[in-house]
Amino acid sequence: MRFFNRINLQTPESVELEFTLAGIGNRSFALIIDYIIIGLVLLLVWIISIFLAFQLAPEFISDGKINGVVQWIWAIQSITTFAIYAGYFVILETLWQGQTPGKKWTKIRVIRDNGKPERLPQAILRALLRPIDDFLFLGVFIIIFSQQEKRVGDLIAGTIVIQDEQATKSADFKISPEAEDLAIQLRIEAEISNLLPEDFATIRDFLQRRNNIMLEYQHKLSRKLADQVKEIIVLDEVPDGYSNSQFLEAIYLAYQQHRES
Repeated sequence: MRFFNRINLQTPESVELEFTLAGIGNRSFALIIDYIIIGLVLLLVWIISIFLAFQLAPEFISDGKINGVVQWIWAIQSITTFAIYAGYFVILETLWQGQTPGKKWTKIRVIRDNGKPERLPQAILRALLRPIDDFLFLGVFIIIFSQQEKRVGDLIAGTIVIQDEQATKSADFKISPEAEDLAIQLRIEAEISNLLPEDFATIRDFLQRRNNIMLEYQHKLSRKLADQVKEIIVLDEVPDGYSNSQFLEAIYLAYQQHRES
């Protein structure tokens, strides 16, 4: 019996990844944390607005009409409130690779349907559609009855919410001695922390299944993955004397060591 639903995604590299969906409990807890933070920020903004209103327009009502300055303050405040509400999720999910403080705390993450990280367009769509999901808890009902646990924002944006730590589970394959030596070097010279769990999962699944792939296609896929990884970890070239497969093995080890340190 599984307490969390699992999902298989096909990446553009033709690698199949398995993830655990976040579940309504973790998503709700993360949202509560985020809304508390947003609420505190909005409270501060409203206090500042009220202070400015009293300073700039001591008389709120003049000749039976609301003071024009007060109207402008409330208009700006309304726009600011929406900008904070939507911008909080858009900015943080874009910069933090699909996470907000609430999602970090509950170890969940937003990714695209192809297993790749969430980008700005998806974050914008999810944020703009969030009020619809929040209205009468519509999003909760859709998540419960959706096979992939998607709310309206996820359906439109093409995203899912997964458990972050599931992508780092260990794999069963041999690591060459050369890769073990290279892993030590890479932890010093490369930005291993730039790798996401989804990147690690792609590398892990390739290493697990490479022996079942035709040799020609195996070389082509390992080269493609190595090129993508080099860009992520800010490395110009695979170090001399190592194959692409050994490089990916070293990345696998270096990432595990980084997460454990």
